[in-house]
Amino acid sequence: MDTQLNRTLGVPGIVLMVIAAAAPITVVAANFPIIIGVSGSVGAPLMVLAATVILLLFSVGYAWMTPRVPDAGAFYSYVHRGLGRRAGLGTAAIALLSYALLTVSMTCYLGVQAGNLIELWTGAQLPWWLISALMLLVVGLLGYRHIELSAKVLGAVLVLEVVAVLVIDLGVLFSGRELTTRPFDPAEALSGTPGLGLLFAFLGFFGFEATAVFRNEARDPERTVPRATYIAVVSIGALYFVSSWLVIAGLGADDAVAASTEHPDRVVIALAGQVVAPIVADVVQVLVVTSMFACMLAFHNIVTRYLFTLGQRGVLPASLAEVHARHRAPSRSSLWVSAATSLVVLVSALAQLDPVLQIYTWYSGAGAVGVIWMMALTSFAVVAYGAKHGAYGAKHGGASSAASSGASSGAPSIRVVVSAVLGGIGLLLVLGISVWNFPFLVGGTVEAIVWGAVLVGVFVAGLFLPHRSGTLTSAAPVVTEEIPR
Repeated sequence: MDTQLNRTLGVPGIVLMVIAAAAPITVVAANFPIIIGVSGSVGAPLMVLAATVILLLFSVGYAWMTPRVPDAGAFYSYVHRGLGRRAGLGTAAIALLSYALLTVSMTCYLGVQAGNLIELWTGAQLPWWLISALMLLVVGLLGYRHIELSAKVLGAVLVLEVVAVLVIDLGVLFSGRELTTRPFDPAEALSGTPGLGLLFAFLGFFGFEATAVFRNEARDPERTVPRATYIAVVSIGALYFVSSWLVIAGLGADDAVAASTEHPDRVVIALAGQVVAPIVADVVQVLVVTSMFACMLAFHNIVTRYLFTLGQRGVLPASLAEVHARHRAPSRSSLWVSAATSLVVLVSALAQLDPVLQIYTWYSGAGAVGVIWMMALTSFAVVAYGAKHGAYGAKHGGASSAASSGASSGAPSIRVVVSAVLGGIGLLLVLGISVWNFPFLVGGTVEAIVWGAVLVGVFVAGLFLPHRSGTLTSAAPVVTEEIPR
């Protein structure tokens, strides 16, 4: 009996999944004003460019490791291979916590945004937690079924998002507003507080790194995953670079900082109505809600795949690695993710935490630091893995060459090593900025200390998780009888 997940995802499917997690319309409508406002300058395009370069450097080593890691553990598996079993287990614990926090934060924020939209249309005021509960149910149903269903939903939402962003961009281009080159001046990007601007530019890419999480459902993962990773980074970076410049041009280089600071949640939506048509502003508001839903679904799928892989490895109960007999999906892991996120949302609501100022701010801030931490560890794990397998050279330099030769080991080329080191240094810089501004991210100094202790504590606790085997090898999931729907 075939016990493997269906390998039906190609490059387009994986790219759609991970770019949907990055939530382009939400970044353009909500994150760009924050970048402009907190940095105090109009250098957002160069900040986006810097983030793109760092992540491309990271992607070189990340892609090179793909054919050498035979499962979908992503950060956990890569760190395990390079830095050892204990470091890998600590990374697994941080991965589960970080992506679960990001899922919950988006769930609660979605409840607020959708509630505002319903009130605008109907006048009815629904509690945010009721809407969030409904979204958890829908995401749970989608996550339980075959991954292609999620990919289709995310793909449809993503296409609408990208079209909306392009419509705004074209609206500015043809509005007759001055297309200033001031945002491309390095002096402009370095003025104000560029560190915070870079941090929020970096957060706009979150989700792309999950390409390797879907390798068990990818066709020819040794080729598909690296290509999807590069396409995702370049696509997101190009879209954000051009759009941030045009948003600044639309607002006016002299007025962009003040406008973004005063109305960060509405300034781009209002701009869309001005440069295209008033109805476009309403459409963008709707798409921000659907974008958040897509992001929530994508993060749910990421956590599910981590649980699935940890079940395979014997770190968590083997039942988490069971595959649904009909859907050929990690449905049991998805049910556990749904239960865990629902519990956290319930407890947060009962504690009467504000869904935006506390839940979203705290959880997403802590989750963001966790993801950056894992990415930095992964960069240096690539270097350590290469050092374990002999002198560096060009012979085994690329992911594609390794895939074509069937190699699963071998030293990386100098290009891969240099890229991984530079990417790791860049990520450490972003991590340092994140830690320095952690009180801002999570709402205060006390909150920063608490969340910092939680992140460190979870990583340390992960070091002592049990492990069924001493080496990381490919394992097949177990199929049990059909799980009742």
